Amino acid sequence: MNYAGPEEEPPARSGLELSPFRGLRYDPDRVGSLAAVTSPPYDVVVRPDGLLHLESADPHNIVRLILPQATTPAARNEQAAATLRRWLSAGVLVADAEPGLYVYEQRGGGMLQRGVIGALRLPERANGVVLPHEDVMPHVVDDRAALMRATRANLEPLLLTYRGSYSETGAGAVIERVCERPPLLSTTTEDGFNHRLWGVTDPAELSEIRTDLHHHQALIADGHHRWATYLRLRAEHPSPSAWDHGLVLLVDTVRYPLRVRAIHRLLHQLPISEALSAVAGHFRVTRLDVPLPEALETLADAACAGNAFLLAGDGSFHLLDHPAPDLLARTVPTGHPAAWRTLDATVLHATLLDHVWHIPEDSPAHIAYIHDAKATVEKAERDGGTAVLLHPVREEVVRDLARQGVTMPRKSTSFGPKPASGLVLRALEI
Repeated sequence: MNYAGPEEEPPARSGLELSPFRGLRYDPDRVGSLAAVTSPPYDVVVRPDGLLHLESADPHNIVRLILPQATTPAARNEQAAATLRRWLSAGVLVADAEPGLYVYEQRGGGMLQRGVIGALRLPERANGVVLPHEDVMPHVVDDRAALMRATRANLEPLLLTYRGSYSETGAGAVIERVCERPPLLSTTTEDGFNHRLWGVTDPAELSEIRTDLHHHQALIADGHHRWATYLRLRAEHPSPSAWDHGLVLLVDTVRYPLRVRAIHRLLHQLPISEALSAVAGHFRVTRLDVPLPEALETLADAACAGNAFLLAGDGSFHLLDHPAPDLLARTVPTGHPAAWRTLDATVLHATLLDHVWHIPEDSPAHIAYIHDAKATVEKAERDGGTAVLLHPVREEVVRDLARQGVTMPRKSTSFGPKPASGLVLRALEI
């Protein structure tokens, strides 16, 4: 199919430009249930247990596209592309009849989050409209780029946040009105979250959303690697083309504050005994023979006073705090704002991983980044490695650093709730 370009592009490009698109959605009559075909974002799925669980939930689960399994990277990507073509041909995935934006709601765990999904125009160069706050790992960007080239699709949206208002007009007001209507779909996933999706095709409402967003900048809350992938693929294709846009979910955190959690580290080849021996004399180490929730509370208290970490892997928890000032002075890079130099993630990467433990941060054989604390501890205990648990950083710190153009160490934050993958996809040639 030929690319016809976004609908009704505004002439100016000083802010966020969100365009309607014809979303690909599962036909509920062709799958076991909508909940059974969804997945967390690709980097949240804990391999191999989580992947196998999702694959067995339904033969059409979205993980077969976002995390295809084969013996080589090329084979994985071709498998995903062939699977997508097969599902389109069989009517498992169907394109909506007309372009639109999509209002998306998540409700559960005492939280309500609403936002709008659309095709965001990508900048030709860094312009301060979309603010990243973390570094990326080149091999992950390579992997995601190869998958997008093969499938020619945005398979899951990034999560972006912006600071809106409680105005009676604009994107937030439209979202509230739309949520009073019957949704296109409603499903509850096994984590207890209910997901609802509405289509917005009315020209006046589309204009109201897009005019409002054009005055805002956004912070990347989740999806730095996919954002870097979008930018790489945009640069590879002459403009105008479908690659000028990428699939995103925009959430106004004035109306709907996100939850910020830490992303933990699993050090595959470092036994907990060696990790503790290496930090002796550099940090105060306190053994905690308590359950995980209580250990995390102790970590939170310690983090209020300075850098603190929890190590696990031997059935107990070990609180590391009060790092030696001379160690930090020698290992933490200068030339950055104080807020960056004192981040737990900065000290973890610059001081512990690089200087004390000599762990390469970009080597999957040595380190894994896991969102769930319990899963990180269990894997460390099972495999003989070391779990490093972190306390989350505040959102205002993240946003302030991003506005200064300062990126945090990779995998420093986990904003949520994250959008479920599989509710709406964007095929670049539809």
